[in-house]
Amino acid sequence: MLGEKKQRKWKLADIGLWLKNAFLATIKGEFLLRLHVNKYFIHIIYTFFLFWVSIWLSLKIEKTLTRVEENRKALQDIEIYHAQKTVELAGMGRMSKIEDMLRDKGSELTIPEKPADRIK
Repeated sequence: MLGEKKQRKWKLADIGLWLKNAFLATIKGEFLLRLHVNKYFIHIIYTFFLFWVSIWLSLKIEKTLTRVEENRKALQDIEIYHAQKTVELAGMGRMSKIEDMLRDKGSELTIPEKPADRIK
């Protein structure tokens, strides 16, 4: 009978039994003991800690890069707004200078008070 057990080959049904035993051993906390790796336990904990730190740092870096990208977009919007205001300010300076020149020449032409009408 003992010889038969040693020569017995595994079947597909044995995988389910092995998974069930592994799951129960994991729940009971005996999985590492059954695998006889208890002398490497501190190495396993250290490896787990390294993986955890790696994942945590990756998430922090991703969050920082997302915030940098959002700030870059906001900065571009502010730069566009600043450029528009600079152009408006430069235009106002030219208009007042031109208005003064026209007034010096005796013209009654001034800055329009309302926007131009479109003719269809």
